[in-house]
Amino acid sequence: MRTEFHHQLDALNTDLAHMCELAGEAMQRATLSLLTVDLDAAEQTITELETLARLRHDVDHAALTLLARQAPVASDLRAVVAAVHIASDADRMGGLAGHVARIVRRRHPESALPSEVVAQFSEIGSLAVDLADDAASVIVDGDPVRASRIRDDDAAMNDMHRRLFSTVMSPQWSHGVPAAVDLVLLGRFYERFADHAVAIAARVLFRSTGQTALHPGQ
Repeated sequence: MRTEFHHQLDALNTDLAHMCELAGEAMQRATLSLLTVDLDAAEQTITELETLARLRHDVDHAALTLLARQAPVASDLRAVVAAVHIASDADRMGGLAGHVARIVRRRHPESALPSEVVAQFSEIGSLAVDLADDAASVIVDGDPVRASRIRDDDAAMNDMHRRLFSTVMSPQWSHGVPAAVDLVLLGRFYERFADHAVAIAARVLFRSTGQTALHPGQ
């Protein structure tokens, strides 16, 4: 009975890692659409979020089934509860990629990005994809080094977001209020994407140890 339980738990973790990978792919595609004003890429990003939603539904159903049939306790119970929360975080990461794509769609055929921030968003997007990839790996192997890297990359994302906000608030800003609003929203979407990756790493730690922080004092 316990062997079957752990096989099902492994299957859950595989699905969770795949959800993070899909969220990363969605943000990569959304960022491409943002940088290149590619409406097709934006629309594809939005459409393919349905796959993430279905996976979240499957994970939630599997987790509830495990709770009902196996009555797990201690670390096994933590693993099942963490799976439900991780699925939610990964789904929201995909949703944030969808928000980026919708701004591209709304502004098309114009670019949502003034030329002076294109390089910043290229860097921000690349970091977001790395965070999703690391979150997927942490789910599978529980590697504390990768978990620590997620925390560090989140700090870097926060720094990028602050720089972006400074650009928008600068007296030299000449692109008007609508463009400023779009950039503030875009920066927030990427920042929240990173926050969910951190939450996933913390939930993996909770799953393994019962602790709720990535390191003492966090």
